[in-house]
Amino acid sequence: MEAKVKSHSEMDRTVIKPISDWSVYKQRPLVISGPCSAESEEQVMETARILAATGRCDVFRAGVWKPRTKPGGFEGVGSIALKWMNRVSREYGLPVAIEVAKEKHVYEALKYGIDILWIGARTTTNPFSIQEIADTLKGVDVTVLVKNPVNPELNLWMGAIERINKAGITRIGAIHRGFSCYENEVYRNTPKWQIPVELRRRMPDVPIISDPSHMAGRQDYLGEISQKAMDLNFDGLMIESHVQPEKAWSDSKQQIYPGSLVSLLDSLEIKPDSLSEVGLSDILDELRDQIDIFDDQLMEILEQRFRVSEEIGLKKRKLNIEPLQSDRRVQVINRALKRGKEKGFGAGFTREIFEIIHRESLNRQIRKMKTSR
Repeated sequence: MEAKVKSHSEMDRTVIKPISDWSVYKQRPLVISGPCSAESEEQVMETARILAATGRCDVFRAGVWKPRTKPGGFEGVGSIALKWMNRVSREYGLPVAIEVAKEKHVYEALKYGIDILWIGARTTTNPFSIQEIADTLKGVDVTVLVKNPVNPELNLWMGAIERINKAGITRIGAIHRGFSCYENEVYRNTPKWQIPVELRRRMPDVPIISDPSHMAGRQDYLGEISQKAMDLNFDGLMIESHVQPEKAWSDSKQQIYPGSLVSLLDSLEIKPDSLSEVGLSDILDELRDQIDIFDDQLMEILEQRFRVSEEIGLKKRKLNIEPLQSDRRVQVINRALKRGKEKGFGAGFTREIFEIIHRESLNRQIRKMKTSR
């Protein structure tokens, strides 16, 4: 029998430590909290003091360098904040985390004893930047979290995690912070839950931390997003908090008071983190949650498809073309049957589904042509 040849990725991959073996982990969810940006020593220390007093914050976070979409925005106070973070660790016993985006950031963070480094969504999109950070981390014992890229590219996310892991980092996790979207959305960044779910399927040993703050973009959605993450059995939450969120220098709407963190966490229904403690109904609930995510995705795709159909109806009216084009119907069905066969779908199932879709598309075209007269 011919031996299976391992991929380059499989050969170079370093074992990833389960989150239960991380020193910062006490129970699910691992809670990371603190201000979006470190603005002043007083602001950092007061936020950390309140969070430490709650006993519910496992890691204190703050942005030291802030990559902004446009120039002119607040880009962080820089390296001076590392001294404040080090002081938080010494005085309140909280491990501390910051974002790094290049080699210099990593060196500076390590010099001040930062416990956890996270890589931001913009940096994850650039393999060159990720490799630079990975090269800097070789031989270093530190925890690294990788945020999903700005756009929904699962392979980019996985590639960034693999590059960091190949540098020898064994405590590595993913942060799901949502994805940019051009359409009007309820949330600041659309969650696209199916992507982290697929990441977990492909890389089951990588812990996933949810970042409700960046998905929500405002305080009142933090609870529902956090609960969804817990329903999907994610490992932790990163929630931004600030002693005066209304006066925050960046992302003021999505930050909460440190004391409010306790109320948010208490409102969540947390499933057991040990599979031995999870009953069959809990496992089914988690799988059904995943089905709900894919069903939502199907509905979004159908909405986009029907929108295009209506646009076609308008064009047909201008060109005085009949709505029903029999040749096109046959073309759509045959193409679907071919693709369905490749996916392992039965011909009857595929034909029935696409007959219904085509019929609804045609009805929408006709309605659009009538209402636009």
